[in-house]
Amino acid sequence: MKKIINNNRLLLYTGIVVLMVFFTVSCSGPEKGLKDIFSGYFYIGTAVNPFQLYEKDTLAKPFIAKHFNSITNENCLKWERVHPSPGVYNFAPADSMVAFGQRNNMFIVGHCLVWHSQTPKWVFEDSLGNPLTRDALLERMKDHIFTVVGRYKGKIGGWDVVNEAVGDDGRMRKSNWSEIIGDDFVQKAFEFAREADPGAELYYNDYNIELPGKREGAVTLLRNLMDNGVKIDGVGIQGHWHLESPALQVIDTSIKIFTDMGLKVLITELDVNVIPEPMGLIGAEISQNFEYQKLLNPYPESLPDSVQQKLAGRYTDLFNTFIKYKEGVGRVTFWGVHDGYSWKNNWPIRGRTTYPLLFDRNYQPKPAYNAVINTVKK
Repeated sequence: MKKIINNNRLLLYTGIVVLMVFFTVSCSGPEKGLKDIFSGYFYIGTAVNPFQLYEKDTLAKPFIAKHFNSITNENCLKWERVHPSPGVYNFAPADSMVAFGQRNNMFIVGHCLVWHSQTPKWVFEDSLGNPLTRDALLERMKDHIFTVVGRYKGKIGGWDVVNEAVGDDGRMRKSNWSEIIGDDFVQKAFEFAREADPGAELYYNDYNIELPGKREGAVTLLRNLMDNGVKIDGVGIQGHWHLESPALQVIDTSIKIFTDMGLKVLITELDVNVIPEPMGLIGAEISQNFEYQKLLNPYPESLPDSVQQKLAGRYTDLFNTFIKYKEGVGRVTFWGVHDGYSWKNNWPIRGRTTYPLLFDRNYQPKPAYNAVINTVKK
C-alpha cells in the first residue's frame, strides 16, 4: 500500500513539474534569433555551403533558419563551381540553397557573377587555347549571366554582379576581364544582369573599399557607371576587419559617402580577425598563401577571455555604426555560421584556429553575440 502511495505522489510531482515547464515555455515563448532582434533595422545574413544544405551537419539548417533572414552562397555560384567547363553547369548546390531560402522566407543573394578569381582558365580562351577576342568574351559573359541569373529569376533577390574590380591602389585591377574587354567589362556585366532579371537588386562588391585610397577608386568607378545610365542598387563592403583596424571613423565615413551617392550599403562578408596575420599580407586577395608558423596560431584550443572581450567591444562599435546608418544599410551578412565555418581558419595560412564570428564551434553564443544584441536595446 505504501508503495502505491509513493508511486502516486511521484506521478503527481512529475505532473506538476511538466505543467510548470509547459507554463514557463508558453509564457516566455521561444528565444529570439538575431534576425528577430534586428527586425526593422536590416537583414541579418550568413554564408552557406553544401555541407550545411545537404545536412551533413544536422544542426546547421535549423540554426540558420532561426538566426538569419538572408543567405549568400559561399562558393557554389562562383564560376568555377557552377560552370566548370564549356556548356556544363552544376546547379544542384545552388538549387538547394534557393529552395531552403524560399522555404524560410529569406532574402537570397547570389555571389558572384564576374570575378578575376575562381574563374576557370577556359573562360578566356578559344578551343585552341588562344585568348578570346573582346566580342567573344562579352558573348561568353552574357551567356553565363543569362543562364545563371535567368535560372533564379524572381528567386534570388540580389546579385554581387562584379566582385573586386578595383585594386588596392585604387586603380582598376588588371585581370583577364579588363585586358581582353577593357574596363567597361563592369558596365557590360551590370547591363547583362539587369536584362536577365530586371527585378533583382544588383551590387558591386569589394574588400577594403572603406579605406580612403581604394574607396576613391570605387567611388570613381560607381559614379562613372551611374553617369552612363547603369542601374546599380548597392555597394557591398565586405567587412573582413580586425580588432583594431580599420578605424571606426573610416568605416563610418565610407558608409556615409556611399549612401550619399544614393546607393544601398551592404556589409557582405563580415568577420573580425583575432589572430596575427603574416608580414606581407595584402588586403583580402585569396590567391595569397603563407607558410604555417606556430606564432601565427596563438590560440589553437580556445580564445582567451581577454580577447573575447576585445572582440565583443569591436562588434559593439561596428553594430552601433550600422544602426546609426540603418536607413542606408540594407544587410549585414556574416561570412560563416560559426567560427568553425570561417574561411579565416585556412586563409592565408592553412591549419590555423580562429574565432572571428558571434558563435563558437558548438553553436553557442560568445560574448560578442551578447554585445551585438545589446546594441539594439540601447
